[in-house]
Amino acid sequence: MMYRVTPTLDDLVDRLHVVALPMRVRFRGIDVREVALFEGPRGWGEFGAFLEYGPAEAAHWLASAIEAAYVDPPVPVRDRIPINATVPAVEAARVPEVLARFPGARTAKVKVAEAGQTLADDVARVEAVRALVPTVRVDANGGWTVPQAVEAARALTVGGPLEYLEQPCATVPELAEVRRLVDVPVAADESIRKADDPLLVVRAKAADVAVVKVAPLGGVRRLLEIAAQVDVPIVVSSALDSAVGMSQGLLAAGCLPELRHACGLGTGGLFVEDVTEPLLPVDGYLPVAAVAPDSARLTALAATPERRQWWIERIAECLPLAS
Repeated sequence: MMYRVTPTLDDLVDRLHVVALPMRVRFRGIDVREVALFEGPRGWGEFGAFLEYGPAEAAHWLASAIEAAYVDPPVPVRDRIPINATVPAVEAARVPEVLARFPGARTAKVKVAEAGQTLADDVARVEAVRALVPTVRVDANGGWTVPQAVEAARALTVGGPLEYLEQPCATVPELAEVRRLVDVPVAADESIRKADDPLLVVRAKAADVAVVKVAPLGGVRRLLEIAAQVDVPIVVSSALDSAVGMSQGLLAAGCLPELRHACGLGTGGLFVEDVTEPLLPVDGYLPVAAVAPDSARLTALAATPERRQWWIERIAECLPLAS
């Protein structure tokens, strides 16, 4: 039977641990990742909406954390998930160091279109990855215009194919235009997880692949509901989660009826320290399993009292919206 009681703010605060996880490389413009963790009656949940997100958007992330902590999980149909390596916008010379944290990965997602960098930087990074990993996809996080995306697609495929371009442009009409103009498949991420209607991008025929993330969509069950209405392949990805949040992504991927592509669920390797012993891929796979943080790590990685209070206030803002 599912646990359906909505927790009170006091209950969540009583169960709250706020941690600050140092990162090996700068990612999404941050060097330390803060997340709030709850130990509930059904397991651990993670609330890690990025700091710049307002209450309406962050509330989905809180709903996901509450589901994980208070609701019995669905039953997966597979017990391990193929994962891609994630390569931040580092210099090409650092690529082997980054890929070493993803043993056995046969697919790599490479960040491109970083502010302050050039297309030549992206090409060099992609080629360095391509020399070590057979399948390469790139993620622009909506950073290109349509002409820039077309130019990039050509430049980045001179040395070999790309599995897909993830979110080359910011809007759904732009994605649809890029899809018409290039031979590389187009994947949508932000156009799904940040949209009022996450299915619009598919109905507009603007994507060949749907990249979905548990927390921004409001939990594993909501992700599975959306996936059931999508007629393109699904890739489950992380939102720079700790091991707790990552376990929910792995669970969601484990519950999908079909999984054609490696998932972006290996970003734990980007942290210097996590709330559990680092879980390294085996032959490019990670297991579907519940995760409980190590109490000593929760203490060692605890955020300052000021930052804990900031998260409490944020939870108080988001809780009425987290339905």
